[in-house]
Amino acid sequence: MRARTALVTGGVGGIGAACARVLARQGVRVTVADVDEVAAKTLAHEIGGEAWGVDLLDTDGLDGLRLDVDILVNNAGIQVVRPVEDFALADFRRIQTLMVEAPFLLVKAALPGMYERGFGRIVNISSVHGLRASAFKAGYVTAKHGLEGFSKVVALEGGPRGVTSNCVNPGYVRTPLVEKQISEQARAHDIPEDRVLSDVLLTDQAVTRLVEPEEVASLVSWLASDESGMVTGASYTMDGGWSAH
Repeated sequence: MRARTALVTGGVGGIGAACARVLARQGVRVTVADVDEVAAKTLAHEIGGEAWGVDLLDTDGLDGLRLDVDILVNNAGIQVVRPVEDFALADFRRIQTLMVEAPFLLVKAALPGMYERGFGRIVNISSVHGLRASAFKAGYVTAKHGLEGFSKVVALEGGPRGVTSNCVNPGYVRTPLVEKQISEQARAHDIPEDRVLSDVLLTDQAVTRLVEPEEVASLVSWLASDESGMVTGASYTMDGGWSAH
């Protein structure tokens, strides 16, 4: 993995930070991309990488971009928990912009360089919600399903030119994004917050615990390696058995 370069979006916390750290430990030069530029610079300094303060919701600013990276990890995401009838159009559009349009533009920017070098690894942090639906998450579920389809298209186009494209599909991960959902889920389901994990989030899992960010990062690091060259167009679940139903 030495001499490779990587870009990790949403890179300052949770899954993103874990991915940045594990790739850096393997010798990859990592660019930490996040809307929080100060935090991105702090993590980049820690891992010997670089920082890119960027608002991925500004997709006009991404159009026409050129990225010279070997590994692209599309991780940035947001969540809104509301019934469909109460789901604001602005929130729905914001989720699609960040979690579908931005990955499309970043992949578009990275592919020419990957094709020139004959090597590329695109890893999209999807979710079990890219394969299954849950109530009250119309924006998120729609975006993750869209990301799954886009990833497969890139796999078909990029395969003959040395570029793989895959999704990682964790269940609920111990991140600020999930912790923020606890109060929202309690309101949506009209239950106390201390029952959200057992009664809502983990009810469909055989392994009833949250996924750790480092577990997701370990799979990402393998998908980014030379050894994964025959794996493309795939969706790797890490959901404690949720999707086995």
